[in-house]
Amino acid sequence: MSGTGSIAEVGAPSARSRALAVLRVRSRATAAVLLPAALAVVLVAARMTGRLAGDPWPAVTLAVCAVAALVLLAGGIFGAVVLRAGPAVTPTVPLPEAAAPDLYRLVRDLADRMDVPAPSAIALTPDCDSWLEDRAHAAHRRRGTGAGPESEPGAAPVLVIGSPFLWWMRVAELRAVLAPVVAGTGPSAHPDIADARGFVRGLDAAADIGGRPGLGWIGGPARLLLRLCRTDAAEMERGVAAAASDRAQGVDYGLRIVAQEQVGLAYAGWDRLLTRVALPAWRMGRWPAHLDAGVVSALTELSRRDRLAEGFTSRLGERPACDLLEQPGVVDEAASLLAARLFHGGPAEAGPDWSPVDWAAYPQEVVDRKWRTEAARLHAALDALSVPADLAPPAADQSRPDAPAAPAEPVPVTTGAPAQAEASVSGAPGAPGGPPAPATAPAPAAARPADRPAAPREPVPPGGATLERVLGYLTDPAGEGAAGEALAGRLSGDLAREERAAGAARPQPRGGADTLPLFPLQPPRSGRDLLADHVTALVCCAAVDSAGAGPGLDWLDGPVLLVGGERRADLAPRVLSLVEDGDPAPLRDWLAELGVRPEKPVRLL
Repeated sequence: MSGTGSIAEVGAPSARSRALAVLRVRSRATAAVLLPAALAVVLVAARMTGRLAGDPWPAVTLAVCAVAALVLLAGGIFGAVVLRAGPAVTPTVPLPEAAAPDLYRLVRDLADRMDVPAPSAIALTPDCDSWLEDRAHAAHRRRGTGAGPESEPGAAPVLVIGSPFLWWMRVAELRAVLAPVVAGTGPSAHPDIADARGFVRGLDAAADIGGRPGLGWIGGPARLLLRLCRTDAAEMERGVAAAASDRAQGVDYGLRIVAQEQVGLAYAGWDRLLTRVALPAWRMGRWPAHLDAGVVSALTELSRRDRLAEGFTSRLGERPACDLLEQPGVVDEAASLLAARLFHGGPAEAGPDWSPVDWAAYPQEVVDRKWRTEAARLHAALDALSVPADLAPPAADQSRPDAPAAPAEPVPVTTGAPAQAEASVSGAPGAPGGPPAPATAPAPAAARPADRPAAPREPVPPGGATLERVLGYLTDPAGEGAAGEALAGRLSGDLAREERAAGAARPQPRGGADTLPLFPLQPPRSGRDLLADHVTALVCCAAVDSAGAGPGLDWLDGPVLLVGGERRADLAPRVLSLVEDGDPAPLRDWLAELGVRPEKPVRLL
């Protein structure tokens, strides 16, 4: 195997020429720092030989020497900062060889076939991407962030693999996808390219250090040099990628075309799982412990719904790439915790206020708590607006001849769906290599209201946390929406205060590359959207408390309401009719159909 890798592939000459252009920027910066010193030497030599006798040359020589000394001092400090500043390291889950010997053998076999150096180590990232990352900088060893072979001087880059790939892809597909990534170690080992990359990473780290007290002046020159070499550095990376792709042409090329389709599908499922399923749990102080296993369930559900994805489920009979790990469940849990830290800013370790949650317990411990928390916030906002607890709807609404009357006795609906079984590999439903479990209600049969023996129903006392209070307040026959706007504004303010308080209680790292979350998943929501979410949560609480419904989990849409074990997807337009138009009739009809009593107090968290 070649020690440095050949650069004869397509794109490699261009990468080397661009690397030399980057190094020329460094050489010009060095020359600019040395120029005053060279001028000072010339003046001093001329003075000593008597060529510049008389005024004003003594003063000019002294001034030039002073400027040269200052420039040399500043340049020396700047150069030392660039050399010593540690480049940003992507937070990853380290994967030692003992934890994945088969995966290491697969990667080394790829490197041997392509005649390139093997990566020094493998790490996982909770994202749908893979790349090489150099961690041999001396700053990493000084800070203790590198302790393995990847931190040794001159070590090959670390191969970072997206953890969803291991659970969704088959072994052959993963091999095909990793081939061009591993091939990148060849061009990366070329001295000019490695030197240029180190210079650019040093400038980037120095620009980040420039925000610290006493070193603010460092950021300006660093950003200037980055702008000067930005185009050449980008073209250099494109050339390296082209060279790696050309070298990997002979390794599983046909399968790679098919595997790239799985990359796009994995990205779509992972994004839905994070935003619709994981984010509500993170906001509740819980983190799903098996996100990678969950993405298999999400993607399998997506393949069922999307006719374009037909045939993908047949792949599940093949060997999944997570079989290359010794303990997939442990690795999945570590990747899931890191995902919560990167995308939500959660703590780095589990604790009393930051505990894992299993998929089987997700509906009860996350969905039900989320609904009741939002219902409590909604009623707190009504209290702040001085809305009476026993507010009745307008008389015009009560006098409608077709207005449904609340039933005297609720109609119980049993949600008797079976609980999900834990996966044999990762402890979550939807085990890799098999179909996922469907959305289910989490509570055991004995704990569901619909399965309890019917008790004599006492009259519901007026007032309290009732759905009727919200219906009466938002009912607006004129359709002006003033009440809804006021309530939406109050909810937005309350939620913003809660988020600020939670952020203040969380330990704050220093700025720059260490700021978390790195990739926040909280898009701004309008006040109307917040109001609709909170009203929906209150309706779901009322359905659970008085109609035998239950919370459930949909792998693509997140929290859902289950009635009789079936998902009810027709609630959203009725809530929007109330929130946006002030018309409660569609929602009242829906509640009457399920047997929900709006005047009955709802249990809040």
